[in-house]
Amino acid sequence: MDAQLAKEKACAMRKDIIEMLHAAGSGHPGGSLSCTDILSSLYFGGVMHHDPKNPSDNSRDRFILAKGHAAPALYAVLAEAGYFPHEELMTLRKLGTRLQGHPDCNLLEGVEVSTGSLGQGLSISAGLAAGLRLENNNARVFTVMGDGECQEGQVWEAAQFAAHQKLGNLIAIVDANGLQIDGKVEDVCSSGSLNDKFAAFAWEVYEANGHDIDELIKLFMELKTSSSDAPKVVIAHTIKGKGVSFMENQVGWHGKAPNDEETKTALEELR
Repeated sequence: MDAQLAKEKACAMRKDIIEMLHAAGSGHPGGSLSCTDILSSLYFGGVMHHDPKNPSDNSRDRFILAKGHAAPALYAVLAEAGYFPHEELMTLRKLGTRLQGHPDCNLLEGVEVSTGSLGQGLSISAGLAAGLRLENNNARVFTVMGDGECQEGQVWEAAQFAAHQKLGNLIAIVDANGLQIDGKVEDVCSSGSLNDKFAAFAWEVYEANGHDIDELIKLFMELKTSSSDAPKVVIAHTIKGKGVSFMENQVGWHGKAPNDEETKTALEELR
């Protein structure tokens, strides 16, 4: 467990996200910044077993970014971990790049599956978890979903399947920042209590401050080593645009790149 490293990497990742989005001129800063601490905890906090020098190691834990539009956060954590050269981040969304607007597993090591169609990530993760169990593979599957994404019906089909199959090796994390592209989640199409919904589908439900890296690492380690055969979900309460004051809790920063002046201000704050 290395919480200090995870904190340092989370700060570096936020700078990466701002710089690559500015260079691209498009992308999704809000939801990328809200899940940064979660990803850093998983990759640098000693939670996930992974090796950038051997990304196909069959004993690795699998990570699926269900909310694929937050690809800048995934690219940032993979680059910081050494899966590909850091300078390649500046090619985000450019013609011919490996860093597409949504993750493409055919192009980049460390990306387990291509994601972006909201609602599909939990189904893919459940399938992977079921496959690993059939192989008697003790690896875990972690997936990060959006709270707006939980409006998708396929999420609940996957939740039902995972509980029925007793996929205790599946750990879902909901990046609950309360906002989606059109406004507040509760105004667009309220999901009610996600805690109650997942519990009703026979999942083990936990809550956490999605920006408290010490808390996240401790909880993730407990869930990873649990012997329970129930799938697990962490409702991680986060702030959209976390770390950049003028982006925080602003729905307008869901899918807009910062201009020169905004980038300068953001990087000054993050330093």
